[in-house]
Amino acid sequence: MLRKMEIERKFLRCPEGHFFLFGPRGTGKSTWLAQMFPKAARLDLLAPDEQRRFTARPERLREVAAALPPGADLLVDEVQRVPALLPVVHQIMEAPASPRFVLTGSSARQLRRAGVDLLAGRAVVRRMHPFLAAELGDPFDLESALSYGLLPLIRDAREPEDALAAYVALYVEQEVKAEGLVRNLDGFQRFLEAISFSHAGVLNLSEVARECAVGRKTVEGYLEILEDLLLAFRVPAFRRRARRRASAHPKFYFADTGVFRSLRPSGPLDRPEEIRGAALEGLVAQHLRGWLAYSGTPGAAGSRLYFFRSRAGSEVDFVLYGPGVFWALEVKHAGRVRPADLRSLRRFREDYPEAECRFAYLGAERLEIEGIRCLPVVELLSAITPGKPLP
Repeated sequence: MLRKMEIERKFLRCPEGHFFLFGPRGTGKSTWLAQMFPKAARLDLLAPDEQRRFTARPERLREVAAALPPGADLLVDEVQRVPALLPVVHQIMEAPASPRFVLTGSSARQLRRAGVDLLAGRAVVRRMHPFLAAELGDPFDLESALSYGLLPLIRDAREPEDALAAYVALYVEQEVKAEGLVRNLDGFQRFLEAISFSHAGVLNLSEVARECAVGRKTVEGYLEILEDLLLAFRVPAFRRRARRRASAHPKFYFADTGVFRSLRPSGPLDRPEEIRGAALEGLVAQHLRGWLAYSGTPGAAGSRLYFFRSRAGSEVDFVLYGPGVFWALEVKHAGRVRPADLRSLRRFREDYPEAECRFAYLGAERLEIEGIRCLPVVELLSAITPGKPLP
């Protein structure tokens, strides 16, 4: 379970009205809500008996809501298990003295099919991410984060490596197999291993399809399932006013570094620094996503995360662009800064002199080289705080 102090440190802010709370399993949604709404009524649709009752008769929810006192809160956990509840929720919201609904989900697939937009304007959407370093404070440990990620469920496990393996198996078993999302489960498991090699890399679906011996269209469907389960995301290429021909393909990341490390096979032919480098870049990516999701400041609202890669191969790992934000960041799994490491940032700055350029590395010194600020990656991650400017 999440420790109370860590719940209180979560940067997620609670909306005043009805809201959806999405996030992968294990991010602490239910624990956070229990802390925020200690007196709320709760329906847990992961419980088989609850799921059966409301699947058989979704309108039963009206009876539950009618029995609540005025001003009550009603939490519905894993609402995607019974998407037929959404029209009933909408009808109850229309009535006077409706309870406040808080609907959680670890999969957007069934809800999108059922029309989650039905509640647009009545329920806002919030997302819960794995821990950010600044939420943990002093207990943040880079080595642990690179090996096991920052999912609260895994972080609190006695055997995090075994817990990660069980976590991935749980998703495959409960979400993919149980809902019949794929016909060929063996093919999907091969896909999970194959796409782990694309983590922190430019995505080539045709190559992934060849690796797992299925068609490209099938791989596209598998990737959509991963994203719907909130286990992965794509970062688009930054192409605004580009003087150099830029890549059109996105980059791929798992939502948590630990999930990547659990799925990525390793052996004598694999270089450990290559795997750790991808893990480090993914760790920075999930922090930047968290900053964007949790920030309510004008500098973050409307901003998006990109990467830049020219056709000639010059690449900048991250570009944050939006109102008041134009930030280019290169991440390197290295203990020192070499002039060649800054080449891509220098070229990016030639095309975009408005951008603030940063370089993050494993060293311990703050440096400034040719106007590019170089920061220890632990310092960078610990300073990424929603509501505050990026360091």
